[in-house]
Amino acid sequence: MNEANIYIGLMSGTSIDCVDAIAVTFSDGKIHILGSHSEAISTQLKLDILRLCLPGTDSIALCAETDNVLGELFSQASLTLMAQLNISPDQVVAIGSHGQTIRHQPPNKVKGFSVQIGNPSLIAARTKCAVVADFRRADMALGGQGAPLVPAFHQRFFHEQNSCRVIINIGGIANLTILDGGDQCNGFDTGPGNMLLDAWCFKHKAKNYDDKGAWGATGDVSKPLLNQLKKHPFFSMQAPKSTGREDFNLRWLEQQIENFDLKPEDIQATLIALTAETITAAIAALNQSIDDIFICGGGVFNIELINRLNRSLYACNQPAVKSTLDIGLDPKWVEACAFAWLAKRRVENKTGNLPAVTGASDTAVLGGLY
Repeated sequence: MNEANIYIGLMSGTSIDCVDAIAVTFSDGKIHILGSHSEAISTQLKLDILRLCLPGTDSIALCAETDNVLGELFSQASLTLMAQLNISPDQVVAIGSHGQTIRHQPPNKVKGFSVQIGNPSLIAARTKCAVVADFRRADMALGGQGAPLVPAFHQRFFHEQNSCRVIINIGGIANLTILDGGDQCNGFDTGPGNMLLDAWCFKHKAKNYDDKGAWGATGDVSKPLLNQLKKHPFFSMQAPKSTGREDFNLRWLEQQIENFDLKPEDIQATLIALTAETITAAIAALNQSIDDIFICGGGVFNIELINRLNRSLYACNQPAVKSTLDIGLDPKWVEACAFAWLAKRRVENKTGNLPAVTGASDTAVLGGLY
């Protein structure tokens, strides 16, 4: 490939299913996708990551070892993509690697922290490319949540003058970006996206996810359980706010269902309703006239979730969701593209956070250069 000024974005989300790699260029105010590749995360590696995500089971050795294993996996995803596209290292300006989040503690009474692993020095050594990683800590040093970071990317590429758009990203966690049609952009996490759905499906079906939501569609929503799940204090918090596996995990879910006698598929159906209805409630609470709602992330492929989300939105007089493909970007690749763009911002020494979203006291250049 003869293209120069290529950026590669690497993303491994809270669902811990694969590493997504995307190669892009930026020109004429647009993003151009050259190609993409996904590298599966092995069951053992996923289990090691999950051990590191749980408070009270910390191991410095396990963290360091998993950091290196993930670094190798991110490297392999990049090298495979580069080989497929015939890209040489000297054509790549930088690889933007989000890393794998193993702990996220938003600021409260003490300074917050967020830990991502996936050794960026190792990625740089293997690929012979510059790597930008550790995107969150500069924002958190300024009192910010360090998340979500994708709204700045959404604003840059999905903004439409005089049109109020909401972008929903449903990964392991779900988050919103609100683009008001002017200069304002806001956003925040709404709560669990696929995270609880995937965990419950793995426990009962030994599958990493509920394909198209087919299993959840066979169950009935338990209103009493749904109401109890919605009592989690995160849902009533005011933005800026972010969350993760520390708040919403299988252990928490099992505590919530102790006094309920429900079939596993009914609990899965209820979890689908939880994701759909908490997203809808967050949109309805904006008290804005929304012109369009676009969706991205792995949740877009859960048909039952999208159908329930649309029913919930309709009941609140909100527009039905559309795919970000309708505005130029495949929903599967939005986050990886975002970190390619954030790498570009770092290389150019430009700010990447939005204080209105994260709550930081100022803008910041995000990421370390390896």
